[in-house]
Amino acid sequence: MESQVIVSAQSVNLLSELEPEDAVVVERKDSASVFKRLDPIRLQDWLQEYSLGELWTMNILGGRP
Repeated sequence: MESQVIVSAQSVNLLSELEPEDAVVVERKDSASVFKRLDPIRLQDWLQEYSLGELWTMNILGGRP
């Protein structure tokens, strides 16, 4: 049996425990929510030095207010 858990949070610690392909960033565009999956290939150089949580804090991933 396969399960999927959907969590909505702004937790740096939680995000740092995920792989890029497991995270979805949500941003507001006009009056709509736009969902985008993270691209692990685009992030691979960043991830050699920083965690996903740190990249989110630095606003590299988007999804910030």
